[in-house]
Amino acid sequence: MITLGEVQETNKMIREMNLDVRTITMGISLMDCAHSDLAVFNLNIYDKITRLAEKLVKTGEDLERQFGIPIINKRVSVTPISIAAGGLKTDSYVPVAETLEKAAKEIGVNFIGGFSALVHKGFTEGDRKLIESIPEALSVTERICASVNIGSSRSGINMDAVKLMGGIVKKTAELTADRDSAGCSKLVVFCNAVEDNPFMAGAFHGVGEPECVINVGVSGPGVVKRALEEVKTSDFETLCETIKRTAFKVTRVGQLVAQETSKRLGVPFGIVDLSLAPTPEIGDSIAEIFQVMGLEEAGAPGTTAALAILNDNVKKGGVMASSYVGGLSGAFIPVSEDHGMIQAVQKGALTLEKLEAMTCVCSVGLDMIAIPGDTSAATLSGIIADEAAIGMVNNKTTAVRIIPVVGKGVGEIAEFGGLLGYAPVMPVNSFSCASFIDRGGRIPAPIHSFKN
Repeated sequence: MITLGEVQETNKMIREMNLDVRTITMGISLMDCAHSDLAVFNLNIYDKITRLAEKLVKTGEDLERQFGIPIINKRVSVTPISIAAGGLKTDSYVPVAETLEKAAKEIGVNFIGGFSALVHKGFTEGDRKLIESIPEALSVTERICASVNIGSSRSGINMDAVKLMGGIVKKTAELTADRDSAGCSKLVVFCNAVEDNPFMAGAFHGVGEPECVINVGVSGPGVVKRALEEVKTSDFETLCETIKRTAFKVTRVGQLVAQETSKRLGVPFGIVDLSLAPTPEIGDSIAEIFQVMGLEEAGAPGTTAALAILNDNVKKGGVMASSYVGGLSGAFIPVSEDHGMIQAVQKGALTLEKLEAMTCVCSVGLDMIAIPGDTSAATLSGIIADEAAIGMVNNKTTAVRIIPVVGKGVGEIAEFGGLLGYAPVMPVNSFSCASFIDRGGRIPAPIHSFKN
């Protein structure tokens, strides 16, 4: 039971510490929309999405007014299109993306996630069509998000998919070059993707999920920062306890919003994802938390340890606040969406290699990183392979959302707008990995994957 005192404390966190519900995401199964005819399939998915999510945005706005809690985004995730559309007799899934875009505009959501494929062990015909359609789909739509899972701790890494995705990222950047290659900001390559992630661009509605479900993502870096300022000189035990207690309070906000949304829409409540997701606003930064913890800048020695403390204790606090904490829950480290990270890059404190080390202990991976537009597809594949290996061996979700900004070089600024922010173009190791990527095949799962 949520008490009035908790609501009042929440209001203080909202007014003074940038607490918000980052997203209410409705997951919708499209499995019963399957058809071999493209026109029929598109009609089926449009009708189902607009029917089930018709009142999603209004419900979010009503809750925002009633509780005074900012609810930044209302979104939809759907069954991976490569699965739902697997029976289509068509060479391209771009018309499907355009139908999803039309549905998103009709219901008023800013993103639909699920233009996705799961190829960690190999490709179906539908998977290949979906992946080959991604660059054009992201270039002709504004609200569609794509993701591809290329590895898992149980199956290993599909290196053929890794090679393919390097080229897909490159082509997506080229087709959206007039927007600083922003199409890549809506494309995520995963290892160990989760089925109930409410955050974009990686959200999709997993095949093990119910017909329809409400998942909520809540965020509060500013709340954690303010709490840690009160224990600035205390020991690590006090630091960890403070993070846990704060995460508990923030998760309760998500629980409240999720339960009310579920009740009003008559849709089951799925999970609360407590992820400290920064924004470009001052005071809403993961990098600023590191500074309060005692680091001069994000990227200084000790940053990976600080992030490990933050990520672990956010999870511990979250699971005490709700029985259904899920998604990616922890700390995100997107460069372009965090003004403190941007400053650290510009000062030379934070490099791509240090970010990769940090992904060993954060919630996801290399996120919203701008690199030179002339970076080769093979190098992009190598970066994806490195990140997937971290996820596979450590049995955690890792991801790459990287933007080779066509026409820009190191130190120049790429502008993505809104919550996506802006990013300085970072240097990339110039030595080649092409012969390694060209080997093809699959990297087997690690020995500790055999747990039965």
